[in-house]
Amino acid sequence: MQRYSVQFRNTILQKMIGPEKRKAADLSEEFGVSAATIYGWKSKLKDGTLSVMENESTSHERIPSEKLMLLLESKNICEAEMGEWLRRNGLHSEHLGLWEQELRALVDQKGGDKSREMKEIRKELKKRDKELNRKDKALAEMSTIIALQKKTSLLFQEAEDE
Repeated sequence: MQRYSVQFRNTILQKMIGPEKRKAADLSEEFGVSAATIYGWKSKLKDGTLSVMENESTSHERIPSEKLMLLLESKNICEAEMGEWLRRNGLHSEHLGLWEQELRALVDQKGGDKSREMKEIRKELKKRDKELNRKDKALAEMSTIIALQKKTSLLFQEAEDE
């Protein structure tokens, strides 16, 4: 079960019930949240068990995918509307720069981990290939020895028969 921050949920709900009046299917596709989840939030909002402004989250509580979504959305906002967009999302302009650095570091770290993992896999594969080659040589040697033993026993049998 994925847990979404209150701010993320509120952003989606505001786009759905606010002046934009966007459909849950569109928001689901845009934000990667199932339409059923969005409808659940909306029904809780209508029956009073959920408040759109409760427990506003800080920028540190947002999950990386949420930060990425907001960063991408901010790239499409013109300078004149940026201040209003930042306020609506509970952000400051420095958050965007920090998040961009944070996400780049996260991607670099994941890439480094994958590179290290690939080196270990290659090393293990090389070790297994070496072991396989050793076993192939031993098997070939054993088959040669067995063939020679058979020929030798046939030669000695022929010699005893004479």
